[in-house]
Amino acid sequence: MLQRRKLNMKIHIINASRKSPVKANSSAEELKILCKQGRLNEALRILQSANGTLDSSVYVTLLQGCMKKKALSEGKLVHTHISESGFMRNRYLRNMLVKMYSSCGSLTDARRVFDQMPVRDVFSYAVMIAAWARHGVGQEALALFNQMKNKGIKPNHFIFASVLPACANMAALDRGMEVHEEIIREGFHSDVFVQSGLVDMYAKCGSLENARQVFDKMSQRDVVAWTAIITGYAQNGQGVEALSLFRQMKTDGVKPNLLTFTGVLPACANLAALEQGMEIDDEIVRSGFRSDVLVESALVDMYAKCGSIKKARDLFDKMTQHNAVSWTVMIAGYAMHGHGEEALLLFRQMQQSGVRPDHVTLVCVLSACCHAGLVDKGREYFDCISKCYRITPTMEHYGCMVDLLGRAGCLDEALDFINNMPIKPDASVWVSLLGACRIHHNVELAESAAKHIFELDPENAGPYVLLSNVYAATGRWDGIEKVRNMMRERGVKKKPGCSWVEVNKQVHAFLSGDRSHPQMPEIYEKLDRLSREMNAAGYVPDTRFVLNDVEEEQKEQFLCHHSEKLAIAFGLIKTSCGTTIRVIKNLRVCGDCHSAIKFISKITLREIVVRDANRFHHFKEGQCSCGDYW
Repeated sequence: MLQRRKLNMKIHIINASRKSPVKANSSAEELKILCKQGRLNEALRILQSANGTLDSSVYVTLLQGCMKKKALSEGKLVHTHISESGFMRNRYLRNMLVKMYSSCGSLTDARRVFDQMPVRDVFSYAVMIAAWARHGVGQEALALFNQMKNKGIKPNHFIFASVLPACANMAALDRGMEVHEEIIREGFHSDVFVQSGLVDMYAKCGSLENARQVFDKMSQRDVVAWTAIITGYAQNGQGVEALSLFRQMKTDGVKPNLLTFTGVLPACANLAALEQGMEIDDEIVRSGFRSDVLVESALVDMYAKCGSIKKARDLFDKMTQHNAVSWTVMIAGYAMHGHGEEALLLFRQMQQSGVRPDHVTLVCVLSACCHAGLVDKGREYFDCISKCYRITPTMEHYGCMVDLLGRAGCLDEALDFINNMPIKPDASVWVSLLGACRIHHNVELAESAAKHIFELDPENAGPYVLLSNVYAATGRWDGIEKVRNMMRERGVKKKPGCSWVEVNKQVHAFLSGDRSHPQMPEIYEKLDRLSREMNAAGYVPDTRFVLNDVEEEQKEQFLCHHSEKLAIAFGLIKTSCGTTIRVIKNLRVCGDCHSAIKFISKITLREIVVRDANRFHHFKEGQCSCGDYW
């Protein structure tokens, strides 16, 4: 009765501002029309006057209206009316109630309705499993799936389409493959919705080969399937293939939707493919999705990661609404470009706007302090994580602080910080300290940090290379040989340096010492000319970054053929004077390349933007935006 009184009170308020009446043959028809028009509050008034004379289809319409508006309180009022009208025996309505509660974010209410069902059919389980999966509670979804089968209820295509996202969200590849086997046994492997779910599951579990096999066998591919495979490639670092599939999708006549655009934009971002990103931005405008906050946030992220921080900020400022994601991607953009003060100013504006930062936002804030050398500010914000924002610091926050202190030369403080962590530091934290030792040539501490890393993550090649760099910088060739032997014994292989450059909407990749590109003779000729001009301008190769104990001339030759230099030379050959060259590298730019690119920017009068594994470097007129603090 309390719910009924609340309903009466709500309707009394609504009556005072009711829109023009809707003509209809009956209250039930009028109610349905109001729901379709999104006038849910007015529909509630009709519900009150109906006095239990409505049929179940009207309640379905009302619940759908509540789902569309995420109107939990109104949904509860409809639930009360259903109960008082004697319709709770209707299993379909019970299923709809479960769906309504889960859509409105109340899993507790959804599970309560589900548990109170005297009889549950396959659709009851499908709705509840989908609810758990949609809210990221994969274990519960899988447990319910097993419970359903134990009760002798055979799964159908709705069940499989609901349980696959649970496996995907948990990255539970083995369980997902078991479900795939069940799908084949039950004969649903040709269902388009199930196939799309399989593509999505395999992609999110990192098994692109399996995802592609399912995708290629589909007789018809809808936008869901295309979006799943495109997003999968983009999220697994294969942006070139993601963009190729995006083009193929359109060639096949499938129109991209909002999720397709948010899925493909990270491919442009990861490749720094600005031209293709701008082309997709134009498509988004034509498709009418530009005002969606998720799409706008993805665009801000894309422009920032493609090196166009000004364009990212312009778009951010034009957004009609900002959520935690949009604030965070813009702060992250400033951080990776080394604009620490701008990032912190934006963070203060975020707080003033009433949007609460999450743990990712605070990682970006600490990263901004790190790249800009704002040590005191970094300490202050780290202390605020738990005190001001009531967030428990994660390993990422601790890693950022070690990086911040280490880069600034506070190595003893960084070590004390690690030793006093309330949680056991993982390999990433020690890698931050090892990286600082490389910068400041501290061999003893580097060896200590490396020892911890090799125990925690012995198969990661990066720390071995970092330690070798420390030895090389101090002439310790015996140390380098020791590291090489360790890598051989453990079967660890060094990740080759690779750089990408976009020219005429096409991305070209180069490996260090690469000779596979069809225009390689021209590229090496260009590098030779640049080397002569650079030497005349005062450039001296820094051979400390060569990890081979060979003659100086050979060391200089090794340095000349680093992947970023090959990519820049190709960009200079293929673009007109004055065009900005944008390069990304999978590893940290070495000190020699950093120095060389400053000379190249001055000699060629070009702006060269390089994004390495840590941050952006904007080279112009012989200077770098990082101020050599990196």
